[in-house]
Amino acid sequence: MRLSKKIRGIKPSPIRKFFKYTEAAKRAGKKLYFLNIGQPDVKTPAVFMEAIRNDLREIVEYGPSAGSPELIEAVRDYYRRYGMDFSQDEVLITCGGSEALRFVIDCICDDGDEIIVPEPFYTNYGAFVRASGGVIVPLTTRAEEGYRYADRDALERLVTPRTKALLLTNPGNPTGVVLTRDEMERIGAFARENDLFIISDEVYREFVYDNKAMSGFGQIADIADRTVIIDSVSKRFSACGARIGVALSKNKDLMENLLKLAQSRLCAPTLDQVGAAALYRLPPDYFDAVRAEFERRRNAVCEELSKIDGAVFTKPPGAFYIMVKLPVDDAEEFLLWLLENFDDEGESVMFTPAEDFYATEGLGRSEIRIAYVLNERDLRRATELIRLALSAWRGTLADASRRVGTG
Repeated sequence: MRLSKKIRGIKPSPIRKFFKYTEAAKRAGKKLYFLNIGQPDVKTPAVFMEAIRNDLREIVEYGPSAGSPELIEAVRDYYRRYGMDFSQDEVLITCGGSEALRFVIDCICDDGDEIIVPEPFYTNYGAFVRASGGVIVPLTTRAEEGYRYADRDALERLVTPRTKALLLTNPGNPTGVVLTRDEMERIGAFARENDLFIISDEVYREFVYDNKAMSGFGQIADIADRTVIIDSVSKRFSACGARIGVALSKNKDLMENLLKLAQSRLCAPTLDQVGAAALYRLPPDYFDAVRAEFERRRNAVCEELSKIDGAVFTKPPGAFYIMVKLPVDDAEEFLLWLLENFDDEGESVMFTPAEDFYATEGLGRSEIRIAYVLNERDLRRATELIRLALSAWRGTLADASRRVGTG
């Protein structure tokens, strides 16, 4: 029996595929600092569990396929703070942001249709697009240029009659790039002129640093009919396991068809929606302390990375990731050696090699993604371990070269 070509073409998650190596390292007695998964260590706000505990229903029954009215209203109120007014039928509650993305791409793509995605990109985009029968067309960015991508000429070179959408993360994962209002308007004009959707993954909206204000595509009125916003409680509220996401759009045709897919899976988790409604009703100042904490963490990581000779990076203006180009030929090979052969005082570190964040063959082999989701002290130690491991790695390579030369 044969499985589909679609599933055969999907790569394992680069974020999770090293699990067996980390487990072996832990069994060997190493303490690992995990910089590979975007799971914040900030406590989930207490209102989430309080709302669930105070829910007195006697039966956890199916809810509306589009989402509970209470959660939809809470989401609408949240977006009004940013000058975005969505009607009830322009909001769809999903099982995490991942389901929202999958539903939107399924509604947009026929087999062979193309979606332009700036690379490096969140690796699951590749799985979602391929599973829908679509094709990712990468818009390549460079570490040396801060991974900026709002380049009209570059976009023009990629668009074809099969292009259906632009898929963007703003603020960015894995790069931390935050689009300016001018850049968004430039991208919006390009999408309008080429009749494309803009799928804007904005799950990191509140993580914008250096006293800069966040702008979203939903604030640009003349592209409202082609803009789809993806949201989630996972990152913003440190509730990754709640699996509540949102798709928002003023394109009525799209929303009606998204609802068909939502109906096919019946409903999002009933009790998680109760907790999520309480999260969306938190006051705006909740984010101030969280944002300040992650800005301190970003600064600490960048300070430690600056001590690594040959490392290339740009201080990210948003999200909680940083891409780093290391002085190695193969970051995955370096990571495996680090997990299996390196420790300093019984400690080692886990990061994500970045090659699978690219669709273009051969790119990203010397890059890594760091998720700065640990406390500042642990982040400094983890980054120090990368520096120490690089030094030991160079020594290992030098020894191997000498042995070959004298063998």
